[in-house]
Amino acid sequence: MEPERDEVVDLLDRILEKGVVLNTDLIITLADVPLIGIDLRLALAGIDRMLDYGLFEDWEAAHKAGKKASRNELTDAEL
Repeated sequence: MEPERDEVVDLLDRILEKGVVLNTDLIITLADVPLIGIDLRLALAGIDRMLDYGLFEDWEAAHKAGKKASRNELTDAEL
């Protein structure tokens, strides 16, 4: 049974609106000897939701500064 297109779109819309966070620790061992340890933190959400939670604050500040610089360059070129 294949999922209907509307169901997939609704699921993706909900994930981007609400967000999903995955925290996991993974340890790969060989003969009871830990070889590799991975601490994984994954956040999947729309950029508005990420900004609500305080993620990507540096990106937002740089993005706004870049837009302001572009506007200044345009107004200087018009003069």
